[in-house]
Amino acid sequence: MTPLHPAPHSIDSQALARQLGVRLDEGLAADEVLARQQAHGPNRLPEAPPRPAWARLADQFRDFMILVLLAAALLSGLIGDLADTLVILLIVLLNAAIGFWQEWRADQALSALQRMAAPRATVMRAGGQRHVVATEHLVPGDVVLLEAGNLVPADLRLHEVAQMRVDESALTGESVTVEKTHQHLPLEVSALGDRINMAYKGTLVTHGRGAGLVVATGAHTELGQVAGLLNGAASRATPLQLRLAAFGKRLSVVVLAICALVFAIGVLRGEPLLLMALTAISLAVAAIPEALPAVVTVLLALGARRLVTVNALVRRLPSVETLGSVSVICSDKTGTLTLNRMQLREQRSWHTEVDANTNVFWQALVLCNDAVPAGDGWLGDPTETALLQAAAEAGLDVAALQLASPRRHEWPFDAERKRMSTLHSAGAGWVAYVKGAPESLLPRCAAGPERAEALATAQAWAAQGLRVLAVARKQGKAEVVAVAADAFEQDLTLLGLVGLIDPPRPEARAAVAECLGAGIRPVMITGDHSATALAIARDLGLDASGGVLSGAELARLDEAGLAAAVQRVSVYARMDPAQKIRIVQALQAAGQYVAMTGDGVNDAPALRSADIGVAMGRGGTDVAREASALVLLDDNFATIVGAVREGRRIFDNIRKFIRYALTGNSGEIWLLFLAPLLGLPIPLLPIHILWVNLVTDGLPGLALATEPAERGVMRRPPRPPQESVFAHGLWQHALWVGLLIGGLCLGVQAWSLGLHAQAPDSAGNAHGQTMVFTLLTLAQMAHLLAIRSERESLFTQGLMSNLPLLGAVLLTLVLQLATVYVPWLQPIFRTQALSAGELFACFGLAGLVFLAVEIEKLWRRRRS
Repeated sequence: MTPLHPAPHSIDSQALARQLGVRLDEGLAADEVLARQQAHGPNRLPEAPPRPAWARLADQFRDFMILVLLAAALLSGLIGDLADTLVILLIVLLNAAIGFWQEWRADQALSALQRMAAPRATVMRAGGQRHVVATEHLVPGDVVLLEAGNLVPADLRLHEVAQMRVDESALTGESVTVEKTHQHLPLEVSALGDRINMAYKGTLVTHGRGAGLVVATGAHTELGQVAGLLNGAASRATPLQLRLAAFGKRLSVVVLAICALVFAIGVLRGEPLLLMALTAISLAVAAIPEALPAVVTVLLALGARRLVTVNALVRRLPSVETLGSVSVICSDKTGTLTLNRMQLREQRSWHTEVDANTNVFWQALVLCNDAVPAGDGWLGDPTETALLQAAAEAGLDVAALQLASPRRHEWPFDAERKRMSTLHSAGAGWVAYVKGAPESLLPRCAAGPERAEALATAQAWAAQGLRVLAVARKQGKAEVVAVAADAFEQDLTLLGLVGLIDPPRPEARAAVAECLGAGIRPVMITGDHSATALAIARDLGLDASGGVLSGAELARLDEAGLAAAVQRVSVYARMDPAQKIRIVQALQAAGQYVAMTGDGVNDAPALRSADIGVAMGRGGTDVAREASALVLLDDNFATIVGAVREGRRIFDNIRKFIRYALTGNSGEIWLLFLAPLLGLPIPLLPIHILWVNLVTDGLPGLALATEPAERGVMRRPPRPPQESVFAHGLWQHALWVGLLIGGLCLGVQAWSLGLHAQAPDSAGNAHGQTMVFTLLTLAQMAHLLAIRSERESLFTQGLMSNLPLLGAVLLTLVLQLATVYVPWLQPIFRTQALSAGELFACFGLAGLVFLAVEIEKLWRRRRS
């Protein structure tokens, strides 16, 4: 689709609306939207096509060791050992299928997260009704409403602008924000940066508000023209993946050296050259942990999907692994620690004369307000909707009043002024209404006893935990549209004060207590009055012993003073965005790992500075969500705590998988390395090694991802972010338990050889290999059950507390026993049926592995 007008910036907005078949005050009808969606397609940038299934499958065979194994297997077939060749090929294919499935499942999980994180836009449709829709559903002719913090969802011709400025650096490279207008421009204006009545997809509204007509969507937007530059970028690995990949490379060198040694010793002892080559290659394939980073990706992706169930949407995968390191949560108050359902509790007015049958105080609250009636309620900021609700309850017809007194001009609210003003016609002149924070607005009102009384009242209400707003008026006749806000908002007449309450969330108190128990310090940073912040903090159970630090007080602190303050202060009030960054950086300099919540445009720098930026999903702005690593779908502080708990569970399970995989590999290496040194024949055939690797590293290992959080997961201190995943004895555990498994297998082999000493060498050796083969699998399953917790006994956890893992263990046992007892599988796997006593011995020795790990956990519990 191309724009319906070749140069929409050069045509009057009303004329363009007629050309697009839409009324600016009504928007498109529902049936027309559907028709245009079918005609123009989704409003999405061009995307690189997904990798085909055959390419994904081919990736599974690109590993060098797999190719060497396939070559050796084919060579084995050429010299007549066709059965081994076919079985090895089958196992390699099964391994590739599992790897393909893991990659596909991870991609599906990440795609689902991306769909949930899709941006949304506010549009006017169906006779002037406001709707929030996914941006991909926008069509040419849609009327889009914009405000500060929104990403522009399509190319728009602006027809309504109020102090609107847009950051177009993503498209033009120009760092200065652009002041927008609704007037049409000459046709000769060609540069994007000069088309100031247009707003382009992907740019950011930084100030004010506006409305515009969609003139281009998807690939036909200006951003879509260069979208090809965005495709094909490889996704970056997470820090944990990089650490595991580096570890895998170092371990691979060691494993290859051991495999070469096993091969050399076997050949020197007279073993067949091809058999030893296959054995060494199979051991390398099984023991080199090349799949660890890929499996960790699967665990992280599945963990990210599970986080959605606790209303936390992950936007950056590394944040999943680092959630467990959070030591400080800096949270906004409104809507996160509180319900964000403001209610008017107190009011005090002066100059309450009636103007046009309407009390001027209430008239100011209705007209100096960006909320609008919507159905049976109100649409807008919770504070402003509460004011409209109170005005309606006072008897005002809000909709009629807003219609009768349209704005001639406005100075939108911003964080620096802490005020907003609207200008309206009044007879031969005008009247302006101003509302804002008392400390910002009252000094601009005429001096007198009313101002002093209002200041004292505001302080008293704030001490009760109320959010206090002052309301004022100004009248005149001279033209004021071009006057700057700071110059205009002077010599005001005070009309009154309102006190609103936003009650704490009931679940926030429990979440704060859980944070404190987990060694996480909750910190409240708010723009509210100090007394309000302190009252809410005490109600929630926050540590208020360090008092409240206000923005003015923080501004006077140098870096050393701030470093000392952040160690004791947990409540900050009247903070501006730059000060939030200072607080975050001071905490980080003190060694803290900081999660920071935010919802506004000005919060974005602090969200980027924090170790984990947390944006609001309901009330937040697009720019805050873009700057964040985590989005709260319910804007609830308790959700952050739930995400930290889930993050700790996910990281614990990643450690368990690494512990399990490395210990199994260690056992196989010890077994094949020590056997020739002790004068024993080869304990495992290549097919045994590959089979054990297939059945033990597949479903059983991945089932650890479903392991529930350990008891006490939120009663331990945060994990230091620099701490290695191998800390707390993980690599030592892998070595000694692997040595135990290898030693038990060697003992079984020696015992079996002695037991069958009278049998022919090949039969006795085959029986011993069968016992070793069986014990190795059983021992790894016993180890898997034992490491479900790093500290807690399995008997305390309960065998049924992770049914997927239990099912995977039972399936592995059935498959293993089938290779031993199913007649037609015995010649394939070179096994012999074990007697009841021999099988019992294998189960008993595997139980020793379980018992040893349980004793290690008991020792850990007693040490702590």
